Amino acid sequence: MVTAARLKAGDEPRRSRPQDVDRHLGVRMRERRIMLGLTQQQMAELIGVTYQQAHKYEKGINRIAGGRLYQIAQALGVDVGYFYDGLGGNGASFKPSQQQRLLLELARGFTALPSRKHQEAICGLVRALADPTMVVNHEELDAGPEAA
Repeated sequence: MVTAARLKAGDEPRRSRPQDVDRHLGVRMRERRIMLGLTQQQMAELIGVTYQQAHKYEKGINRIAGGRLYQIAQALGVDVGYFYDGLGGNGASFKPSQQQRLLLELARGFTALPSRKHQEAICGLVRALADPTMVVNHEELDAGPEAA
């Protein structure tokens, strides 16, 4: 509580510093956004905030209210608990696995591709490498179920 004497002396109440949990929630939000190939601007639009506010959430500068966290979870297609995964325990910070680092790198590169055609080509390549028997013709997909 700020006393009248402190305010009289010209001291302003201090703004609280970001807590580890706020930073952790922001990291998890950013990771999921990147995995989905969304920009911060797109994320901001999905949850109804400014780009700057979305950035502050991801950096842990601003705390995310419960209702907003639920809205973010809905936009990113996860449960609210997703943001708390890896929090606590021995106090160690989140360390992504090699596979997680590769997935993030892949997501960043994929979203940076210059055209949808290039992105579709990469998707086809990944499908072919993952299971050569499941190669799908994109023209059939684009035509929809009525073409079958």
